[in-house]
Amino acid sequence: MPGPMGGPPPKMGANQKAKNFKGTTKKLIKDYLSKYKIGLLIVVIFAIGGTIFTIVGPKILGNATTEIFNGVISKYSGGEGINFGKIANILLTLLGFYIASAIFSLIQGFTMTEITQRITYKLRRDIASKLNRLPMKYFDKKTNGEVLSIITNDIDTLSQNLEQSITQIITSVCTLIGIIIMMLSISVTMTAISFLILPISILIVKKIVEKSQKYFKRQQEYLGHVNGQVEEIYGGHTIVKAFNGEEAAVAEFKKANKELYTSGWKSQFFSGLMHPLMMFVGNLGYVAVSVAGGYLAIQGRITVGNIQSFIQYNKRFTQPIEQISQVSAMLQAMVAAAERVFEFLEEPEEVKESEIGVDTSKLKGNVEFKNVQFGYDEDKIIINNFNSKVKEGQKIAIVGPTGAGKTTMVKLLMRFYDVNSGEILIDGHNIKDFKRGDLRKMFGMVLQDTWLFGGTVKDNIKYGNPEATDAEVIDAAKAAHVHHFIKTLPKGYNSVLNEESSNVSAGQKQLLTIARVILADPKILILDEATSSIDTRTEIQIQSAMDNLMKGRTSFIIAHRLSTIKNADLILVMNHGDIVEQGTHEELLAKNGFYADLYNSQFDEEEAM
Repeated sequence: MPGPMGGPPPKMGANQKAKNFKGTTKKLIKDYLSKYKIGLLIVVIFAIGGTIFTIVGPKILGNATTEIFNGVISKYSGGEGINFGKIANILLTLLGFYIASAIFSLIQGFTMTEITQRITYKLRRDIASKLNRLPMKYFDKKTNGEVLSIITNDIDTLSQNLEQSITQIITSVCTLIGIIIMMLSISVTMTAISFLILPISILIVKKIVEKSQKYFKRQQEYLGHVNGQVEEIYGGHTIVKAFNGEEAAVAEFKKANKELYTSGWKSQFFSGLMHPLMMFVGNLGYVAVSVAGGYLAIQGRITVGNIQSFIQYNKRFTQPIEQISQVSAMLQAMVAAAERVFEFLEEPEEVKESEIGVDTSKLKGNVEFKNVQFGYDEDKIIINNFNSKVKEGQKIAIVGPTGAGKTTMVKLLMRFYDVNSGEILIDGHNIKDFKRGDLRKMFGMVLQDTWLFGGTVKDNIKYGNPEATDAEVIDAAKAAHVHHFIKTLPKGYNSVLNEESSNVSAGQKQLLTIARVILADPKILILDEATSSIDTRTEIQIQSAMDNLMKGRTSFIIAHRLSTIKNADLILVMNHGDIVEQGTHEELLAKNGFYADLYNSQFDEEEAM
């Protein structure tokens, strides 16, 4: 749909209709727009002023036309002819009005842009803050694309449409009222004739908006499908190529792209019909008004200049109606986007943490799980009556088949999730009594899926301890056996990693994350398949560094390769969310139970290789 004044189409969201238009609009006004009352008042005053100056222009120009016409008639009648001085004064007055209109429009546009950008800034700040307060279960229900769409697309839609719609509504309404007043001041009869085309114009606009809106919505939905598919295929292009999936990927893309093309073509076609149809209806009114004006001029009831002015007003009469219809679509998109943003900001947050907290400086790292039950969904419990006591400085290995609940236990320990029942204690203190930040500072975590951000190698290592010195960073890198690799980089520790960290290998990323944990110097370590991406030779070096790091610290090691945890002080064997066995490596092998079966099956596999 063409935008106001022939501009670009209004930006559409994924869902064009808000579920609660009135409530969302009220919240937007109360919580955001109401804080800029003076600025909005300036926008209204200057928008009205600019519109008035523009509307008066044709009437003044008509006076100049009348003066010229009268002068020509006077000349042929033996009179003085055209009074060029009077015409010059009229034109200068007209020029002054147009300059004033431009200045007023500039001021209201600048003010509205300032208000919109401040609101957008506040919304982005609120969303960024909200992200850190949301529980992990929220992100289990939402895809990355859905969350990113709120932060980017919905905020952009709200920002752009808010800026355009408010000023356009004021301008269009003032223009429509002003044109009607000016037309009535010239001729009531000709105004009545112009009004005859109004129902036709409204009907055309209504039908076209209904048709195009449906296809705009489908267009945006398929645009999301196409973008999501491109992102997915690009992210996994190596796997696609490895399994010869190019043809299937292209075929799937063509299907979605064809639907996008069809809906896009139809939406643009129907919205493109509006302008020529409105022009046709406007021209019909133009012909009718011209005939009526000529008849009235012959009777001496109207001047030639007023006929010219009226024709100009008549041609602009349908424009505000068209603009208001377009603004209604913009408002729907804006409120729908605002509704999704507000829904995000109103999502339940993490359970409120203790205001007092627990002093962690003297804690030693004793951990106890007491009758812990947990399920990501309350009706699907995956950890049942988990009990275990871990003494400070112990190395605890958690093993078991995939889906046994190993990583879930670590998430509960870090309080990414809260237990359904039971409790987790650190040195006798329930972890719910800690401030989350203080609790998580006690842990150092190396996960199977590494995460490095776009920045220097040094900054990535210092992420867990920003106050560390360069010497401490180097010592941590040496302990993680990654110092030599860093020195081979073009700028050493100041080398920049790209956003995907694709300029370093998976094993090197793992080593850098290990160096990060070493530098953080935590009291409790969590290693979730920490050496899974490292070759055997490097793993031996890392294992040695890890053994030194784990001395005097409580360490939880999640491992699939049981050969790496033989020297653990305690091995917790999990299956279906329960600890089915626990003990040392030798004790568990002697039991000849579940652990022994796991170990022997891995040993047989290694022998077969």
